[in-house]
Amino acid sequence: MDDFAAVFIDWAERYGLDRARERFQRNFPEQIDEWVAEYQRLVEGVKIGYPPKILSAPGLKPWYPGPLPHHKRWPAFRRSLTKLSGEALEKLDQSTSKIIANTHSPDTSEYLTKGLVVGYVQSGKTTSFTGVAAKAADIGYKLVIVLSGIHNGLRRQTQERLQAQLIDTAGDGAWFPLTDATKDFYRPSATFAAHQGGDRTILIVAKKQKDVLARLLSWLTRAANDGALANVPALIIDDEADQASVATAKINPQIRSLLRLFSRRAYIGYTATPFANVLIDPSVPDELYPETFILNLPEPDGYFGAERIFGRDAIEGEYAGPQLDGYDMVRVVPDSTVAKIRPVGRGSENGFVPTITDELADSLRYFILATAARRHRGDDSHSTMLVHTGMKTVIHDAYRKPLRGFLGDLSGAVDRQDPDTLAELKALWEKETKRVPASLFDGLTPVSFDELASHLPEVLDDVKVIVDNFRSRDRLDYSGTRPVVAVAVGGNTLSRGLTLEGLVVSFFVRSANTYDTLLQMGRWFGYRRGYEDLPRIWMTKGLEADFRHLATVEAEIRLDIARYEEQNMSPREVGIRIRTHPVLNVTAKMGASRIAYASYGGRRVQTRYFREKDAAWLDANRMAATTLVTAAITDGVNADDRRDGTVILWDVDVSHVLTFLQTYRVHEDSPDLDPRLVTAYIGKESRRADPSLLTWNVALMGAPVIDEDHVVDFGGGIRLGTINRSLIKNTGGDKADIKTLMSKEHRVIDMDISAPEARGKSEGALVDLRNASIEHATTGLLLLYPIARDSQPDPTNVDTRVPFNAADHVIGMALVFPGNAEDKVRNKYVQVDTSGVDSSEYDEVNDALEDTQDPETA
Repeated sequence: MDDFAAVFIDWAERYGLDRARERFQRNFPEQIDEWVAEYQRLVEGVKIGYPPKILSAPGLKPWYPGPLPHHKRWPAFRRSLTKLSGEALEKLDQSTSKIIANTHSPDTSEYLTKGLVVGYVQSGKTTSFTGVAAKAADIGYKLVIVLSGIHNGLRRQTQERLQAQLIDTAGDGAWFPLTDATKDFYRPSATFAAHQGGDRTILIVAKKQKDVLARLLSWLTRAANDGALANVPALIIDDEADQASVATAKINPQIRSLLRLFSRRAYIGYTATPFANVLIDPSVPDELYPETFILNLPEPDGYFGAERIFGRDAIEGEYAGPQLDGYDMVRVVPDSTVAKIRPVGRGSENGFVPTITDELADSLRYFILATAARRHRGDDSHSTMLVHTGMKTVIHDAYRKPLRGFLGDLSGAVDRQDPDTLAELKALWEKETKRVPASLFDGLTPVSFDELASHLPEVLDDVKVIVDNFRSRDRLDYSGTRPVVAVAVGGNTLSRGLTLEGLVVSFFVRSANTYDTLLQMGRWFGYRRGYEDLPRIWMTKGLEADFRHLATVEAEIRLDIARYEEQNMSPREVGIRIRTHPVLNVTAKMGASRIAYASYGGRRVQTRYFREKDAAWLDANRMAATTLVTAAITDGVNADDRRDGTVILWDVDVSHVLTFLQTYRVHEDSPDLDPRLVTAYIGKESRRADPSLLTWNVALMGAPVIDEDHVVDFGGGIRLGTINRSLIKNTGGDKADIKTLMSKEHRVIDMDISAPEARGKSEGALVDLRNASIEHATTGLLLLYPIARDSQPDPTNVDTRVPFNAADHVIGMALVFPGNAEDKVRNKYVQVDTSGVDSSEYDEVNDALEDTQDPETA
């Protein structure tokens, strides 16, 4: 690009293409068309860049050509990212350009952009919004305000990052910071106008705390009254945008007041837990609903999220999916020991003394071992263990002495080479490395106990117990020259936004009752380059199940957004569904939410949880299946024996299917299979003017009979061999989890299509095949699976699966419905009411935080 073209494109970016053409046409008539074409090519490149889709409002004109040669803040920031790969830098460049491109163009005389960027917990959101701030300043934004959570630790960490990556790299005159690492916003002695000048951009990093925001509002209101803000483009970045910003009595109005001070402003929220944000009432004109755009950042390469650790359920609409069991990184803390590590009951924290239980002792030993293994691999960076058992500071303080005592005793035993201690450490290390081998990850080599043993004394010398809460003087500080090795004990200050550097081990038994609170506490999510095999989490089975549910919820939300993106819908047209949970609330700020409607049309649903020890429960399901098959055979239906253990009963009357559904017992944690919902849907479809589901094909998905110990008698002369479905590790008893019952090709088991051909088609294509068939377009499919009570894992899954150990053979059940998603019944989801439902609920916890005095002035 020649110099004159760059100047033209800069004009077009700042003042609009029409003004740039008018300005340059007279002096450069021969070049103008070429420059216009180059500008439009650059703008189109940003539009189609990474990620390829975005939910955006109609009417936003394409205008942003991306970084230009004369820009200085973005190139300086990019150069500071020395740890990112070339591919990661390119994705960051494209995604931040896409965010800027979906704000209003700077030549617009008055605008309000309201956007939301949805990332993952600990996935690099700070890097993203820092890049956005750099690009915004390069195109003429004169004020950037970063609202950085509600705790001093996160605000300080954010300020330090911006100081190092924005201010220090761009040189003199680019940025003018009004806050620093030690000081939140205070009203400057000079006016806003006095701080303006030249090409510099004012930068403020402030907590979302009522006193801080009141000071900021007071200073900027005076500037607005003086006319100093009349044409100032302002960017407000709201980090942790679901916390305090939404439906609160004080912070939310303060942010809205802040936006009203400017005529040209962009508000961009960042969060990994967008539940509260997508439930804001969009009919309130100046509310913070992201009406301009919602951008779903794809999961970055190398990121450890909920799905990789806890696994998740397969969700409808996935055409192909990864292995969803997760790595074997979670260790169970028995419910019977919780009272020893966390006070239970009101007032029980007073005088509480925690016990170093076997599980807590193992987690501490493993942390020392894993840190030593990292050092053997040449990794001398920070290493952290999180202990999070409750939110009250008295609990945190109680842990200081026992933890220091345990680590001191361990250090002494290692120093004197106590044989029992070394044998115990070796056994623990060998057990853990077998459960998550280094060979699962590219580029990692196994570390033997003998190899790491020489590093144990130095790690034990370095390790510190740090209690980090808003009352403590201890603070996790990674800014020194030596690597930190810390066992960090804390609560809220460690559970939002703050990055725990080199987090290897988490001991977590803190309860929470909302999705967003619980998911944000997962500080173990993030990047673990060079030690992907080492992270471990100790928690209760209940918490593990909750996090697995949240991984499924995350996947569903992102799939919903992707579907809307494909349909080119705007944020105001959509209501993103959020699956509910029997115990957890979605968020404390339900906003304009309403019960959503979920369709069974075109879907397949299947059992995955069983009460494996409950013989009566299992027998009732076997009897339900036998009654169904016997009734169908008595009616004279055709039974097609496929000779491979599959039998299909054709055109079974719906009455027999409804009787089966009313007697078959479904696990209570299977809301999609709630018999009331399913039977209501079938009844609704059968009463339509063009009725559907009056007949069903019933597929018995067994195997050839090999031995009499593995046979299920379905009645009507049909006896089938059992099939194998092993359990996910650490499940069983009242909630034995097989994860997946049916294969994709079973969706069309009653159609004339081979299994290999069906496997090669997408779910959507199989739905279309069923709906296009005269014989199947109105016929349901019920599948019954006789599962062996002693099902064994496949040899390739022995690290993540265990055998079934049921009281009797198990009958699994799946349903395949024809039709499409427009045929709806009430189901357990919530979504925002885009027609304008009003709500005044707010989060009492956040309001309590708002009412506290600013810790920096207390």
